[in-house]
Amino acid sequence: MLLWLIVIVVVAGMAYVRLAPSDPAQWNTRAEPVGTGTRTRPNGYIWRDEIEGDATAKLQALADVAEAAPRTSLLAGSVQEQQLTFVTRSAFFGFPDYTTMGIYQTAEGETYLEVYGRARFGSSDLGVNTQRIKRWLGSVEGG
Repeated sequence: MLLWLIVIVVVAGMAYVRLAPSDPAQWNTRAEPVGTGTRTRPNGYIWRDEIEGDATAKLQALADVAEAAPRTSLLAGSVQEQQLTFVTRSAFFGFPDYTTMGIYQTAEGETYLEVYGRARFGSSDLGVNTQRIKRWLGSVEGG
C-alpha cells in the first residue's frame, strides 16, 4: 500500500511539472536593469551586451536558434515586439525553464540585447540555463 502511495505521489508531481500552466504575464519579463555583462544566479543566468548595428536582426537570429532547439517552444512575444520568451523542458521530467530575450535601451539611449534564463521549479538550475544561453549565443555569433 505504501509503495502505491509513493508511486501516485511521484506520478502526480511529474504530471504537475508537465501540465502546470505558464502565465505569459509572469514569465515574459526582463531581468532587473543592472548594466551590461553576465550575472549567474542560483536558478538562472542573465547575459547583456550593447548592440551596434541592426539589433532586430540579431534578435531574429537568436529567436531562430531558440525555435530550432529541442523541447523549446515560444510562450509569448515576437521579434516585432522586441521581446520573446521561450519555454525549454528537460528531457525526462519535463521541468520548464524560461528564456526571455529582448532589445532594451539604457537611460542614456544605448541599445542592448538581454537574454535571461531561469528555472521555474527549485532553487538551482544546475547551470543548464547558462549552458543553453551560451550555446544559443555561440550559434548566432558563429553562424
